[in-house]
Amino acid sequence: MHASSAPVQTIRIDLGDRSYPILIGSGLLSDAQSWAGLPRAATAVVVSNVTVAPLYMGIVCKALGAHYGRVLEVVLPDGEAHKDWHSLNTVFDHLLDQACDRRTVLFALGGGVIGDLTGFAAACYMRGVPFVQVPTTLLAQVDSSVGGKTAINHPLGKNMIGAFYQPQRVLCDLDVLATLPDREYSAGLAEVIKYGPIADEAFLSWIESSLDALLARDVVALTHAVRRSCEIKAWVVGQDERESGLRAILNFGHTFGHAIEAGLGYGEWLHGEAVGCGMVMAAELSHRLGLMPSSFVPRLRSLIERAGLPVTAPDLGVDRYLELMRVDKKAEDGAIRFVVIEALGRAGMRAADDDLVSEVIQAHVG
Repeated sequence: MHASSAPVQTIRIDLGDRSYPILIGSGLLSDAQSWAGLPRAATAVVVSNVTVAPLYMGIVCKALGAHYGRVLEVVLPDGEAHKDWHSLNTVFDHLLDQACDRRTVLFALGGGVIGDLTGFAAACYMRGVPFVQVPTTLLAQVDSSVGGKTAINHPLGKNMIGAFYQPQRVLCDLDVLATLPDREYSAGLAEVIKYGPIADEAFLSWIESSLDALLARDVVALTHAVRRSCEIKAWVVGQDERESGLRAILNFGHTFGHAIEAGLGYGEWLHGEAVGCGMVMAAELSHRLGLMPSSFVPRLRSLIERAGLPVTAPDLGVDRYLELMRVDKKAEDGAIRFVVIEALGRAGMRAADDDLVSEVIQAHVG
């Protein structure tokens, strides 16, 4: 039993010798057991940002002090706009300045930006050092911390420079979600909602009926939402670690969403906000391709709107949307490929011509 009297739940990502556990529970940050059994090293380096560090850096460093002789801190600016070369080099500068060796373990304490950036730093430093994900946002707990995708942004495209690099462990302490601002929390719900249409119709129905409890941050509802999201992601990643096929379904709503993020400027909309709106557009595309009934679009739009997310896309101009979507990683030979819903609980990839995509964009811009 644990601090909250609820047992810690463990999900395994099954990747052979790169397998690792996801721990989900309350009070994990301060529990010595959470940090036991990690790679031995002289030095641990905790990478965080100016928002999260004042809240949780002290707890984590104290817990790690029992396992590592030296615990160093790197605190970066907060936000998607700082997921860039400059922040990455700040981490490298610190590692080199402190003579960190190749056994050094990095800890990513923060949301998706810190997780992606720290993971990429770990993949590159001395050609690879171990790292641990300690996600502090709902979005990171249910999505970005799991599965080993690491990256930084380039001005011409989101997550364009990165590596597949798996963590040693993912530690999802549900207690940290209490300090998450409402807007960030809603952004995380977008990635929870995503798992229903792409993989589990029953989960979609559960989210619809449990959304009020989730918005109230009820710990029982949250535990189920985080666990089921991680289970689905673990199942997908276990079959397709490097996104050669099935894993692409996790990007439902992301092709439109990434265009919104890049077009407005990173950080103007949160990633989850862009994905939420992007899912409404991708649902529309699924309908217009003849895959889903028209009723699916308002059903998903209503759920996303109830979650506190935008459902009307910014008017970047159709040509700009198409231009941005062509640099998406799922584009092939200039054809834009989209994750679409083929049936509730099942997703697939489809190419769509510019005229059809233009109609979808025009139907949803404000």
